[in-house]
Amino acid sequence: MKTPGPDSFEGQILALLPSLRRYSRSLTRSDSDGEDLLQDCVEKVLSRRAQWRGLNLRGWTLTIMTNIYRNSLRQNVRAPLVELDVAESVASTESPADPLERSRLEDALNSLSEDNRAVLMLVVIEGYSYQEVATALDIPIGTVMSRLSRARQQVAERLKADNIITLRRPK
Repeated sequence: MKTPGPDSFEGQILALLPSLRRYSRSLTRSDSDGEDLLQDCVEKVLSRRAQWRGLNLRGWTLTIMTNIYRNSLRQNVRAPLVELDVAESVASTESPADPLERSRLEDALNSLSEDNRAVLMLVVIEGYSYQEVATALDIPIGTVMSRLSRARQQVAERLKADNIITLRRPK
């Protein structure tokens, strides 16, 4: 099978896959559900290629993914979340310097509302501008900024609270 060129529509979609995968996993809070969302998104993008106007492929694709996710929530198709304790036997490919660091960060991110988490992931992790996020999520830019601010503050507070160690004097 021939690999599409980087300037072709398919080649541009291939270049977006890592970013789309991270975003889909952050929306669903699950690797397997994220992969399903990614596959649904790519399928829809490829089938609706004729509707793309040739302007902002990344924004158009993010909008499609966000809408697919929101529609699945409305239809209650999404499976319930699995607690991390249930999946503790699954091997991890990387180990952080602090074994609890990844768990604390996941807990902090999962404690955010879905809207705040989506904005945080798109701006901080994916590097999208406020305007690009506002366009992709179909919300005003001021809402993007306030959600991002709240999300950063909540994550910082959650991580700070997790680092408190109570010390007692020896008797």
